[in-house]
Amino acid sequence: MPRIALATYDSAAEPNRDRDLPVLERALTGTGAEAVTVAWDDEGVDWAGFDLVLIRSTWDYSWRAEEFVAWAERVAKVTRLANPADVVRWNTDKRYLGDLAAAGVPVVPTRYLAPGDTAELPDGHEFVVKPTFGAGARFAARYAPGERETAVRQLARMHEEGYTAMVQPYMAGIDVTGERALQFFGGRLLHASRKRAVLAPGTAYDAAKVAHPDLEPWTPAPAELSVAEHALAAVPEAPELLYARVDLVDGDDGEPRVMELELVEPNLFLFLHPGSLAGVVGAVLAAAGRPASATR
Repeated sequence: MPRIALATYDSAAEPNRDRDLPVLERALTGTGAEAVTVAWDDEGVDWAGFDLVLIRSTWDYSWRAEEFVAWAERVAKVTRLANPADVVRWNTDKRYLGDLAAAGVPVVPTRYLAPGDTAELPDGHEFVVKPTFGAGARFAARYAPGERETAVRQLARMHEEGYTAMVQPYMAGIDVTGERALQFFGGRLLHASRKRAVLAPGTAYDAAKVAHPDLEPWTPAPAELSVAEHALAAVPEAPELLYARVDLVDGDDGEPRVMELELVEPNLFLFLHPGSLAGVVGAVLAAAGRPASATR
């Protein structure tokens, strides 16, 4: 029977926010596999004792990105890690959007301001400032042209802490058509969801934000699926991905653009799509070396 580690964050001080984690653990255990939920930074874990380490809700990694990537590389040397360590390293830094753009993938236009760079900000439209290492809209804010001084203060704070900032035009279409998340698992579209805009005008960059407001099931249009597949094909060296989530918004032309490509620890939203659980379990077991047919 395969042994599978479901890697999460240390939630000792509060309940784990991953609603899918206990559901997935029970479903895997119900097939005869041994599934164990463990904190990724637990130094007492013998990762070599697992057939597969499945990265799930390691949602504190963006505060400790270098440490997290080093952990992924250590684990990958002793067992199978999903997704692969090279993918983890590439995807933890949102400068990957530049790689996607260079490959012809339509993405949200992005400029990067590293510590020491001049604070060049738009003056004719709304814009967003956020870090290249981040999750859950942490250190992200939306600004009107007249709020430049506040945005400069945010940049100064981020640069003091060593963060490189991303500056993007605010995609106004998100206020109308929302943000769509296309979830892939085992190389196939699993399901899709839509949420409304996360960044409200006037919300401070260091304020807590609701990461997935008004989440609902979504049926992706052919153009959305095409852009998502283009983005996944553009991942360097086209590795085998067990899971992926492609977040899309509409550009000014109404066409979908990639806002983020989540290949490290995307929420699966199984609570919204319970019918997807069997497909996830089958793909995980196959990745652990057990035929997917064993779930039937």
